[in-house]
Amino acid sequence: MFQVFVSTYPFGKEDPTPKKMLDQVDSISVTYNPHPRKLTREEIAELARDAQVVIAGTEDLSLLIENSAHLRLISRVGIGLDSVNLSLCKKKGIRVCYTPDAVTMAVAELTIGLMVSLTRRVGQADRGIREKKWNRYYGKRIGESVIGLIGFGRVGKNVARLLAPFKPQILVHDIKNINPEIEFLRKQGLNIELNHKEEIYKKADIISLHLPAYSLTRDMISKESLKLFKKDSFLINTARGELVNESDLYLALQSGEIGGAALDVFKKEPYSDSLSELENVILTQHMGSCSFDCRLAMETEATEDAIRFLQGESLLREVPESEYLYQ
Repeated sequence: MFQVFVSTYPFGKEDPTPKKMLDQVDSISVTYNPHPRKLTREEIAELARDAQVVIAGTEDLSLLIENSAHLRLISRVGIGLDSVNLSLCKKKGIRVCYTPDAVTMAVAELTIGLMVSLTRRVGQADRGIREKKWNRYYGKRIGESVIGLIGFGRVGKNVARLLAPFKPQILVHDIKNINPEIEFLRKQGLNIELNHKEEIYKKADIISLHLPAYSLTRDMISKESLKLFKKDSFLINTARGELVNESDLYLALQSGEIGGAALDVFKKEPYSDSLSELENVILTQHMGSCSFDCRLAMETEATEDAIRFLQGESLLREVPESEYLYQ
């Protein structure tokens, strides 16, 4: 009997299809995360110690990967791989798959929503009216803004595409060669160009992050980079919490060094810290993937590959070698 541990939470909450898929395989014994929250690295190392397969969320899997003598597959519900030490997995013969396409549009759409809500101060207006205040805030339209996209992978490209009807100026930075994508989008009518990230910090009204967390990107938004931002600019992070030094961001927002921020991801989740004290911040609960269709696709695809692996079939979404090199 194969042991499968599902660490991600929630799982099968809105649609039980992925749970039913696992139940239909007689050779699988499934255990689910017993807590209604994200597990700590110590908890998952203990709970999944006998599992051959883990269907994982964004939990820190470092202890599990280091200590497990049984683990053979990590099937990520989602796209981020910062919680998975790929090189150590390769050394230990642990294969890794993920669901990179399932989450893309849900995150891209949330990013656009946060751009509008943040620049037009929707959150502050909502809180004000609940306190019997009638403040009519002004803000710059998206179409009149310079928008900087730091990272131009699946999500970044689709954010640019969704911005097209607004007709802003878009500045893009990525360490990979993205010239073909930029040229294609220009032919579609987008006002888009490549730029160094430091220039984007200086020029953009909205800076939106779309990068994985690894050695070169952790704390890339810090007091040094925030000093380059315009005082009325806005930061959006729907990628990974590790990209932003939250203490430095708090001080920049508190002092008026930048205009505001919208964060869907945090270094420690659930988040409960000083940014929640500020008015010029929108905070959401890592819900970029939380559309009905995208969540179901993520869970179903991760489950499908877990079952295929245990039945000796080829994986459909194994992490490519480029991701190992990137990490």
